[in-house]
Amino acid sequence: MTTITSTGMANDHMSADRRTLAGRIDALPSSAGLWRFITLLALGGFFELYDLFETGYISSGLVAAGVFHTGSAGVFGIADQAAFASATFLGLFVGASLLAPYADRFGRRLTFMCALAWYGAFSLLMAFQQSAEMIILFRFLVGIGLGVELVTIDTYLSEWVPAHLRSRAFAFSFFIQFLSVPTVALMSWWLVPQTILSLEGWRWVVIAGAVCSLVIWLIRKNLPESARWLAQQGRHQEAHQVLSAMEKRCGIASPLPPVVGEGRDGGQFAPEQPKQGRFSEIWAPAYRQRTLMLVVMNFFQAIGFFGFGNWLPALLSGKGATVTHSLLYAFFITLAYPLGSLICSRYADKLENKWQIVFSSLMTVVFGTLFAFMTNPVLMIICGFLITYSNAWLTFSYHAYQTEIFPTHIRARAVGFCYSFSRLSTVFSSILIGLILQYAGSQGVIAFIVLSMLIVMLSVGIYGPKTRGMDLENI
Repeated sequence: MTTITSTGMANDHMSADRRTLAGRIDALPSSAGLWRFITLLALGGFFELYDLFETGYISSGLVAAGVFHTGSAGVFGIADQAAFASATFLGLFVGASLLAPYADRFGRRLTFMCALAWYGAFSLLMAFQQSAEMIILFRFLVGIGLGVELVTIDTYLSEWVPAHLRSRAFAFSFFIQFLSVPTVALMSWWLVPQTILSLEGWRWVVIAGAVCSLVIWLIRKNLPESARWLAQQGRHQEAHQVLSAMEKRCGIASPLPPVVGEGRDGGQFAPEQPKQGRFSEIWAPAYRQRTLMLVVMNFFQAIGFFGFGNWLPALLSGKGATVTHSLLYAFFITLAYPLGSLICSRYADKLENKWQIVFSSLMTVVFGTLFAFMTNPVLMIICGFLITYSNAWLTFSYHAYQTEIFPTHIRARAVGFCYSFSRLSTVFSSILIGLILQYAGSQGVIAFIVLSMLIVMLSVGIYGPKTRGMDLENI
């Protein structure tokens, strides 16, 4: 644990120039106060991922209840499970691409809280719908809130965490968030086969997530705004106030006077006029290659991540497991999401994020190929566990990475646009995977996932810039 000197600075970062806002943030020590803040931020993400992963787990209950239908009997002439997943990710695409930019305009905190309230309210309403059409519609509305929330969490976190802790903070944050995956798997295994108080079990799985997310909304009302965003808006006194409060939270006893601006040499200067980001800026020569690289990476990583995660029970059933056993096997496999993030947090800052994305994708390729040929339940669980571990590693790496490579005034807009392609790809891949599973079986789905992860490796490995240990302002 980093110690704090009498001047309030972390021993291992005495060189940080605390005359600048970035320097003051970099001087925040790895204290209990900072990790409590990260945990509080991550709790919102817990219920976002809970809701995302319930897609695959409650579908069997919806089919058993006669609400969802398989094959051409579905609402749109395809399996309702595929339409349900596609509606989720279409909503995520709309939220991330069209609404996430409001975080650059109105601030991280306000956007964050509005998105969480939106998600919780519509998720609760979805739990009481009776028809497949209405469930799919409300699922689309839920997805809009999720799309805004996930982008805002990433920008919020990257702007508050010191550069030397950024990757580790994302890994720990996703440890908290990924605890939701075995939670929803276990709750589905327990509740989906039951009827309680005249309500089918799948409804209770949805209600639990919605109610708890609204409780977290109340707990997190006191989160501070991003100091970097406030400074970029010209609100330097407010930036100083929230940063001083964070320094006290982290155990620094003597916050510095307000920082009104910062130059390339680290000195102070008069504040500039607030700068409003435009969509065209993400295509400027300085950022064009980064934007294209992230669009390709997001499009294909989502196929690997959600293709395996959302269709895991179906993939296991396709290999001979019963519905009950496939849900139980899925629970053990999904334990790798939080455990993988926790283990990775020990070395997350030791390696460039771009190479962590490449190596985690390679791990998915190797163990995904092995999973396709496994029939023994124990070996299936082991391979599935390792694929899930690699997906957890990939997730926190690219979430950290894509927030690092754009400036503050367009960060949410750029990340939202690039991230939205992961949602757009999943709209179509959810339907495509359903067709592949129907005609080519589990092995065909795994081959599709492996090819997608190879494309991720090439795009990031060749075109991704280095970011390790650098201030956001200097990347």
